[in-house]
Amino acid sequence: MARHEDLSDKSSSRFEDISRPGRPSSPPHKDMEFLRALKKDVMVAREQCYLRGLLQTTKWLSELLYCVRDVKLDEPMPSSHTYYDQLGEELDHYHLAKSYFDLKEYDRCAYFTEDCTTDLGKFLHLYSQYLSGEKKKNEDIVDPLVTNDQHKGAYLKELHTELSKMYKQHTSSAPESGEGEIDAWLLWLYGVVLKRLDLTRQAVEVLCQALHLEPLHWGAWLELAALITDREMLSTLKLPDHWMRKLFLAHTYLELQLNDEALEIYTGLQEAGLSHSTYIMAQVAITHHNQREVDQAVAIFNELESLDPFRLNNLDTYSNLLYVKEMRVELSHLAHRVVQVDKYRVETCCVIGNYYSLRSQHEKAVQYFQRALRLNPHYLAAWTLMGHEYMEMKNTSAAIQCYRQAIDVNRRDYRAWYGLGQTYEILKLPAYCLYYFKQAQKLRPNDSRMLVALGESYEKLEKTDEAKKCFLKAHSVGDIEGIALMRLAKLYSRLGEGEQAAVLYERYLQETEDADRCEDRGQVYQFLTSHYLQKNMLDLAYDYAQKCTLFMETRESGKTMLREIANRRQHIEQNTQDDCGSVLVSRVRPRVSHGGDRSAATRLPPLNLTYTP
Repeated sequence: MARHEDLSDKSSSRFEDISRPGRPSSPPHKDMEFLRALKKDVMVAREQCYLRGLLQTTKWLSELLYCVRDVKLDEPMPSSHTYYDQLGEELDHYHLAKSYFDLKEYDRCAYFTEDCTTDLGKFLHLYSQYLSGEKKKNEDIVDPLVTNDQHKGAYLKELHTELSKMYKQHTSSAPESGEGEIDAWLLWLYGVVLKRLDLTRQAVEVLCQALHLEPLHWGAWLELAALITDREMLSTLKLPDHWMRKLFLAHTYLELQLNDEALEIYTGLQEAGLSHSTYIMAQVAITHHNQREVDQAVAIFNELESLDPFRLNNLDTYSNLLYVKEMRVELSHLAHRVVQVDKYRVETCCVIGNYYSLRSQHEKAVQYFQRALRLNPHYLAAWTLMGHEYMEMKNTSAAIQCYRQAIDVNRRDYRAWYGLGQTYEILKLPAYCLYYFKQAQKLRPNDSRMLVALGESYEKLEKTDEAKKCFLKAHSVGDIEGIALMRLAKLYSRLGEGEQAAVLYERYLQETEDADRCEDRGQVYQFLTSHYLQKNMLDLAYDYAQKCTLFMETRESGKTMLREIANRRQHIEQNTQDDCGSVLVSRVRPRVSHGGDRSAATRLPPLNLTYTP
């Protein structure tokens, strides 16, 4: 798998050396030059974001700055009071409007900044208008499953008109004229509006311009990452050469399910001196979660809890891990803890929803996922998990609606595509299944579950060659559920290709020797008994028939076949003696074989289990 591209900026030249694959296993050392550059940049950017009310980015930068609190700068930072001097007569307007903004009185903030001419005042005016429209739209949602786009034509279009006018003035005017200027923060807001209006290409262009002007705005990086559809699109972006680019690439790789590349960057950043960053630790845990390395992910989340016991970010992912492991006690403790911290956070609602789901109280689980969506209609995890709950409740129409909403929020969510495929599988619509499973497999090309589901859809549509390829590839990439060989063998058996089916069944028995798959093994023994009985290889048929009697569902058929084997042996012995008149003659005369070679290589034709596309 290809690695991420090298980033050659002056703040991280030494960092590249320690993050390169194949580095020696020497103790990690901090890159002080990189850390000092990071601290200087973050101190300035944090204040800029705080002044504009970008609270999430301010919190993210503050947590990053806390990790480098022990790093000493070569020279003291300049005083920040000079920035307030730039506001001039608008200083009082700004403080009044900012106080309203902090209290989420966005309409009042927009009203008192309407006549502002400074960049900060104009940003606060337009940003408060945007947040006011978002707040009103969310408050009007009665049922999360019913989409309501009536506000999209109001506040977003007004903002688009005003910001596009400023943007055109900025691009058409000469740089030295200073007229019609639009700064990085207004460019970011313009990009957000374009994204919400589904003008993706323009949004990507504007957000890239904003990042070149202000590469430390993490919110702009996140908005851009949400628009990246694949690795090819990512490689075409013109991004600034800045250390923040590494964090963006790692985040985007994780979104694109390129987990090895993401983990490589995060490991390099940790070794460079950000080992105590709670954000990076959580991202590493999510990487292990995507790779189904559940124990490692749980261990990292436990460490995060010890470092910051009141941190709620990413605890929805942690609750998913506990759900998969069926750790009921731990999930119960987590649910009680997050309620005590903040019961009105989307992560809290998701944790409680998973808790009720594990207890098979699916109606209550749906209630909490709906509560999370009232708090944030764009909360991806709640849409997907609520779809799963509706599937458990046999409400396929609601499940389909949830999965479609999840895809609208993030088209890279393979779980939603896979859930849609499963839903249409229940509805017995294999052509629809095929489409949705294909989308899921594109996002997770080496996930055997996607491949097996795709193969089953092909099989139902009588596309047997494609089905064989899917099952074979699922086995080649590492069969998570251990069913690919069984599905492939059953397909060969159904097509009347008994020799190939027998090879696959015996391979399946070898690979699942230590697994607890009693019902599957009984069926396999039954097939092999019948197969070797048909070929008159009685010794092998006898061995497998004996094993059939060990399983409840195949016990009677095993006994029946044992009687058939005994009758055939008796008949063969009688025919041999009657034909020759003497047992001595039979020693020099060829005899009908009923034992056969025990070696699978000689009794069955070879079958290549290596996948070739």
